[in-house]
Amino acid sequence: MWDQQEIRLAPRSRGFHLITEEIVGSVPRLSTLKRGLLHLQLLHTSASLTLNENADPNVRHDMDAFLRDRIPGDLPYFRHTMEGPDDMPAHIAASLFGTQLTLAVRDGRLALGTWQGIWLGEHRDHGGPRRLIATLNGE
Repeated sequence: MWDQQEIRLAPRSRGFHLITEEIVGSVPRLSTLKRGLLHLQLLHTSASLTLNENADPNVRHDMDAFLRDRIPGDLPYFRHTMEGPDDMPAHIAASLFGTQLTLAVRDGRLALGTWQGIWLGEHRDHGGPRRLIATLNGE
């Protein structure tokens, strides 16, 4: 079985956001699979997807704080600055974290570890709505 759809995510503030339940709720055929894969592809170059801590929101805060410290927007050698000081750092962060995830499906659920959740990394101050393609494959 193959299924593919576009998921639209509401605008979020800069930082990391736990979106696991939103993704699962947007892929209803997930519950019909005994085993398979869910591939998520974010259709943007200034945001990211990653799999990380799902319980303590301080982890998301600390990850964002680390990025802001390591990739500030006022580096004098940046040339891509026409879209604002947060844009080039957002491209760097998106490349470091990536814009795709492939997750195992087992018995109608994502086969995640106890403390794992899907994060959207919003790396712009005002990134706007985000879109991703969810491709489900399995039996």
